Amino acid sequence: MFIGIAGIIGAGKSTMSEKLAEKLTFKAYKEPVDDNPYLQDFYQDMKQWGAMMQVHLLFRRFEQHQQIVWNMEKGAVQDRTIYEDTIFARMLHEAGYIDQRDYETYLGHFNIMKRFLVYPDILIYLRVSPEVSMQRIQERGRDAEGGIQLEYMEKLHQGYESFIEEMKDYTRVLTLDWNQYQEMDEVVNLISEKAGEKRQFLRDLGNK
Repeated sequence: MFIGIAGIIGAGKSTMSEKLAEKLTFKAYKEPVDDNPYLQDFYQDMKQWGAMMQVHLLFRRFEQHQQIVWNMEKGAVQDRTIYEDTIFARMLHEAGYIDQRDYETYLGHFNIMKRFLVYPDILIYLRVSPEVSMQRIQERGRDAEGGIQLEYMEKLHQGYESFIEEMKDYTRVLTLDWNQYQEMDEVVNLISEKAGEKRQFLRDLGNK
């Protein structure tokens, strides 16, 4: 099973990915951010580096996605899927940090990559309010996130809400209220229910 973890910055995706993977004895795939050579430059000059930042993240997420698909020996839990990358790119474009030409180039790359992608079996959306996410960002104290404003998080939250509605047309979505953390046993039970729904759907489809 391929499980994707979605959510805005500070939602708790990394912690969820690690704990859930351990609980299910799956492999956890971390978001490819720590070794991003553009990250520091991007936060210093978003307009100059916005496009290259997103192109770099796109190919890294595609690379990781392919690793997951081709190495599904015991299941995978991924911290942020490649599909969510388009939310951030669109926001940067709308804010004027990525011009129209570069944005169209980015979308062209994504649309070609999308042909070779496999949707997660289940996408878990950690729904967190912008206020709670800001509090968690401040508590973890990452230097690169110091300039994030509440207005940005509110727009990101809106982008994710629209994204999740769209993803319901392609895969099973499990939305969790993550303003308060839940026990992993409870999360696993909810995943089992969603997996059962998918198996029934496939059986029904095969009988038509």
